[in-house]
Amino acid sequence: MKTDNINENNGMEIGIYTLGDLVADPQTGKTISARQRMAEILEAAKMADEAGLDVFGVGEHHRLDYAASSPPVILSAISQVTKRVKLASTTTVLGTVDPVRLFEDFSTLDLLSDGRAEVIAGRGAFVESFSLFGYDLDDYDGLFEENIDLFLKLNANERVTWTGKFRTPLRDAEIAPRPVQKGIPFWVGVGGSPESAIRAGKYGAGLTMAILGGDPMRFKQIVEVYRKTATEAGFALDDLKVAVTGHAFISETSQLAKDNYFPYYANYRGFFNQEHGVNAMAREEFEKLTGPETALFVGSPQEITEKILRQYELFGHQRFMAQMDIGGMPFKKVAESIELLATKVAPVVRRETNKAVKLPVSL
Repeated sequence: MKTDNINENNGMEIGIYTLGDLVADPQTGKTISARQRMAEILEAAKMADEAGLDVFGVGEHHRLDYAASSPPVILSAISQVTKRVKLASTTTVLGTVDPVRLFEDFSTLDLLSDGRAEVIAGRGAFVESFSLFGYDLDDYDGLFEENIDLFLKLNANERVTWTGKFRTPLRDAEIAPRPVQKGIPFWVGVGGSPESAIRAGKYGAGLTMAILGGDPMRFKQIVEVYRKTATEAGFALDDLKVAVTGHAFISETSQLAKDNYFPYYANYRGFFNQEHGVNAMAREEFEKLTGPETALFVGSPQEITEKILRQYELFGHQRFMAQMDIGGMPFKKVAESIELLATKVAPVVRRETNKAVKLPVSL
């Protein structure tokens, strides 16, 4: 198998993530409580850990139709019921959080989890947090850039002197507590913007791509721009990390997966697009989205394995993370899909990516 980059000795990392959405089950019309959603998130994390998955992520939203507004709190609870799975924000809305507070929270998580904390920073799909925390939406890009810069300085130094535009300066400030890891792994989430890939490369951060629709081929340029920018900034290719995230659902057969997933995926699409006047999804459109060359990971274990490896040939990425619990899907179905990802898909993907031959990267 050809690839642009080599993975870790154990092959690609495989994980799952949640945004904790609170959506009515289209089959029953019932919406679970935020309390039950939290319990299910903890149970999914325990399943991931016990089944040998590598990463579990929790994303941040500040709306009544989402339960997860504070990923470090949720991940800290998860750290106490898991042993080995890495714990990541997916994503932290970095433009509207103070970088000092963010570092303290995730450094504390790192201590509680014995070195398993990670931050994936993004700009968010919604903008409610700007007014909620007193930030100006006109400063959208400037806040994100400045907060990356400050967080990375905090991550690297016990004492920091720093001056920026959007918060008070730091003068030989003590940055505590320090994490177990030498530095908390930091990734930049990208939805398809070359500018975001350039930003990630400039800082040598990991690149996490949310490939939620269309042809994944369009993200190949994103990865190339990221690696080119990073190497020009002086970072070694072997130190650069790329991750792919996407919606997924796995059943024993392709038809069963599609039949089980379609009502919930259509419900999710309707929920997410309700403010934009998008028409309801037809089954025919859904079928096209699940094809072998597309971004939606729905099918049998073999089909999902083949799709992950096909994307690996494009990107040479080190991590794949699946979001399964969308659109009001009952936890029983989510749990079955997690089990198949861990037992049927992950071992094959790891084996095949571990065998990949390192080839020069085209820059």
